[in-house]
Amino acid sequence: MKSAPSSRGGNSGGRGGGGWSSGGGGKGGDGGGSGSKGGFGARTRAFGGGRGKGRGRSSGSSDSRDRGGSQRRSGAVTKSKSRRRKGSSAVCVEPHRHEGVFIYRGGEDALVTLNLVPGLSVYGERRVTVTENGVKQEYRTWNPFRSKLAAAILGGVDQIHIKPKSKVLYLGGCSGTTFSHRAGRDLVNVAKKRTNIIPVLEDARHPLRYRMLIGMVDVIFADVAQPDQSRIVALNAHTFLRNGGHFLISIKANCIDSTASAEAVFASEVRKLQQENLKPQEQLTLEPYERDHAVVVGVYRPLPKSK
Repeated sequence: MKSAPSSRGGNSGGRGGGGWSSGGGGKGGDGGGSGSKGGFGARTRAFGGGRGKGRGRSSGSSDSRDRGGSQRRSGAVTKSKSRRRKGSSAVCVEPHRHEGVFIYRGGEDALVTLNLVPGLSVYGERRVTVTENGVKQEYRTWNPFRSKLAAAILGGVDQIHIKPKSKVLYLGGCSGTTFSHRAGRDLVNVAKKRTNIIPVLEDARHPLRYRMLIGMVDVIFADVAQPDQSRIVALNAHTFLRNGGHFLISIKANCIDSTASAEAVFASEVRKLQQENLKPQEQLTLEPYERDHAVVVGVYRPLPKSK
């Protein structure tokens, strides 16, 4: 489990663990975007929509090597800078419509987030430095092939609800790739330097075991890839998610039922969520970045609309 301003994460023995982090939106970053389909800022389909292939130009950088260190790495960066100088447009970073996410415009466009720990990468992702108003800012490229959230953003998801100052409970494996961007390979080691992530190594099927460590949160992001994933999300939502809070769940069809079609599995999981006061608002498949995966975004116990 992990949450966004301060995070707490946990998982146990490959089961649906989790962690939580808070206030991490926009700092830190996941891997470099890769040149494929999925435009920056493309709008998503309505809930229940079909395939979520984004519109627009491909984004990302295929070079995931770190900038510092050896002469070989340094040479690669110099070559990249040389290519950019020959281009017609200057290097810049533009805000994405999702708060805390940015678009790097250079030799190759890429989805990036501000690096919370300048000079360090989490999994060898490329880092880029841009001078803004006389101040140098370092960003980390975010790889949609390694992060379901990045894939959803490039696919055109309408809302992610994860932004600076929000508290997010992350349920998933303990590598922390996605949450190093929104808040690593080894979640505990990542949390040593990224203080907005608090790891909790526990089984997410038993939220009462870590109830004393986590307060109420604004968002739950789940990527546990378990047959009972919807139940895991519901248990944690009933325990930690405030009324009117939001959830994002990444569904891997083959992990739930390998004999049924992906579309049938997604529809079945949506029905399970609805039975637990989790109201899906948007559904998006993650192709071409992930096969037979979908992200469902919704609200928990929606607040009554004010007149």
